[in-house]
Amino acid sequence: MSYLNSFYFSVRIPLLISLFTLGLGYKSYSQTDSLRVVKAKWLTKRVAPKINLKQYWFKDSSLFHSNQYISILEVRNMRKYAVDLVYEDTLLKKVSEFGNEHKAIAAINAGFFDVKRGGSVDFLRSNGEVIDTNKRSKDGLRPPHRKGAIIIKDKQLDIAKWDGTNDWEKHLEGEDVLVSGPVVLLDRKVQQLDTVSHNTYCHPRSALALDKKNRLLFVVVDGRDKNAMGMSLTELGRFLKWMGCRKAISMDGGGSSALWINGFPENGIVSYPSDNKVWDHAGERKVANAVVIKRKK
Repeated sequence: MSYLNSFYFSVRIPLLISLFTLGLGYKSYSQTDSLRVVKAKWLTKRVAPKINLKQYWFKDSSLFHSNQYISILEVRNMRKYAVDLVYEDTLLKKVSEFGNEHKAIAAINAGFFDVKRGGSVDFLRSNGEVIDTNKRSKDGLRPPHRKGAIIIKDKQLDIAKWDGTNDWEKHLEGEDVLVSGPVVLLDRKVQQLDTVSHNTYCHPRSALALDKKNRLLFVVVDGRDKNAMGMSLTELGRFLKWMGCRKAISMDGGGSSALWINGFPENGIVSYPSDNKVWDHAGERKVANAVVIKRKK
């Protein structure tokens, strides 16, 4: 979901709004969904030592009253691996191309970008050098997708939430910094988000998360299809909390969402990217940047 079209693709207003409108109890609704997540028997495949791919298809409208297909790359021990932010300043490339070119184990799409000119529309620092700055918004306010950031320091990833200051991202410490967001989970608390369509409508979603054992998760929730609805960002935050995460940030989603793993079938794409509007693995959208996992040299 690029910056230029991220606000225009909607599938449904989250059921949460309807429940409150009808005066129904949200507590029982969330408890039912959380049990489904906890009891799900995830299909797990080994990717590399201490790295697994977990996938599950919630059918029959069984999660958030909708079908959901979710892929999670779980890095259980980062001592042998490095995280890197890779980008193009003017070109656009598929996530699979970023992964192959950087000899990565896995890759996920990252930040919002300019579909015409290429490059990030949000602050991006790579190896200590500022590559892109925040593009001015029409109303002068900070948009929701600019209220968080991923930080890569010493090849390890962390997540930060905007502190309300104008030049917040410039003071974040790390070789690589990419502004994105919003942060959907912090200290195991689902965050209260702006009530704008980007947050409240259901879309395919990409996220990065850290669990209580400091394991890194690449997460893709597919959507825009009868097989998989997609989630609102509040739903995404709740889901990741139920998966045991302590902090999580939403990245660019929509047709940009894609998870790639080296050596896997279908050119390595294990999710169902929606840019071609077909339920298959061929619908990758070209993007400006990605986060990759590599073996340490």
